[in-house]
Amino acid sequence: MRKTLFSKHFITVAAIILLSITILGAVLLAFASQYFKEERYTLLEHNARQAAELTYVNISWNEFERVNPSQVLPLYGVLADAIEGDIYLCNAKGEILLFSSGSGEEHKSAPISAQVLNTVAAKGRYREVGRMNGLYTDPCYTVGIPILNDADKLAAVVFASASADMLTTFLVEILKMFIISSLAVLILAFAAVYFITADLVRPLRKMVSATQAFSKGDFTVRVPVESYDELGQLAISFNNMASSLATTELTRRSFTANVSHELRTPMTTIAGFIDGILDGTIPEEKRDYYLRIVSDETKRLSRLVRSMLNIARIEAGELEIKPDLFDVRDTVIKTVFSFEKPLEEKQIEVRGLDGEKVMVEADPDLIHQVVYNLLENAVKFCNEGGYIEVGYHQDDKATSVSIRNSGDGIAKDELPHVFDRFYKTDKSRSRDKGGAGLGLHIVRSIINLHGGEIVVRSVEGEYCEFVFTLPRQSHKGKKA
Repeated sequence: MRKTLFSKHFITVAAIILLSITILGAVLLAFASQYFKEERYTLLEHNARQAAELTYVNISWNEFERVNPSQVLPLYGVLADAIEGDIYLCNAKGEILLFSSGSGEEHKSAPISAQVLNTVAAKGRYREVGRMNGLYTDPCYTVGIPILNDADKLAAVVFASASADMLTTFLVEILKMFIISSLAVLILAFAAVYFITADLVRPLRKMVSATQAFSKGDFTVRVPVESYDELGQLAISFNNMASSLATTELTRRSFTANVSHELRTPMTTIAGFIDGILDGTIPEEKRDYYLRIVSDETKRLSRLVRSMLNIARIEAGELEIKPDLFDVRDTVIKTVFSFEKPLEEKQIEVRGLDGEKVMVEADPDLIHQVVYNLLENAVKFCNEGGYIEVGYHQDDKATSVSIRNSGDGIAKDELPHVFDRFYKTDKSRSRDKGGAGLGLHIVRSIINLHGGEIVVRSVEGEYCEFVFTLPRQSHKGKKA
């Protein structure tokens, strides 16, 4: 079964919480056990010392040979009841002389081992959790306090013992309280983790739904931005990507429509005229006329394909700049002469052709393409009897070339898009029949490759002007 991000996150956090609580419980029980033992030993030792002090007074009166049970045993009983355990006395041979039980635990009349007595004599006390060499049937906490004679020799030992079952009872109670509190904490923690995880995953699920919509071609879906943390930034970036995809899709559809039209129209014309010549529909005396039309349409197709190839080369970084020093004014003049026929037909006045040389360091062929595309647009959109004006400006850093034409100009809302690929200002196509919206995009790409820039200025009903600037020293051998 495929695990979702929600289940992975929830299970991981829940496992960490459970592991943390388990470790915490184990540490708590370990510390509680150690604390209980120390407290128990301290209590037993305190009562054993009291018993030893009382016993010392009595046994010293009897030359450390014997004790008076009637005087000592009642005191043992009080101390034994206080610790809920046993107080007993043995001599230096390990024989138990007195025994007072306050716990009711079963015990045997077994002697105290010599090892225990030696430990008491050497260390001044004795501690044990065990059966005291068979004295008890169940484990007990035991503390031994020595009684020394006047020669500092071991005369007797007072032992205080209490059942070790109390530790188990204590730990069970601690564990019960810990489990109850842990369950309450787990319920609250799991509920918090559940809702936090759901809140964390919800934007991601919306993004998944949006991507599924994108795969179906619907780029209108957006992810709501609910915060400004990492997920919020991701949602913003996702929405920006969606807008970019929508723009790209719109451009793609526009490109498909434009290119389809640009290819279909000349191909239909070419096919129709050639078929007419072949089947004799077109008279022989008009064949040259229609063949020239076929030739023009073929050149138009060639320009379109060349423009698309140039864009592909620029985007692939394969277009290499070969800079050289040349006169850009001469390039403009030669390009203007190539438009002599349409200039005469529309009676357009060309200004700014006279003057001194304007030397630039750039790729002559690519700059010629820039000038050609700009002049082609100027001729195409210039009004009848209007003008085209070319201007130059040079300073220490750059050379600027401007090409202005009179006419309708470009609307303000269209100015930011004129350099976009496949964008055409004339949506009706009634005036821009010879292009597919690639020329200005290529122009900007070429100028950018040279490290320059191009801007457009326009006043509707008056003029449109393109100005491109080339740096005085371009980078030789620069590639796209």
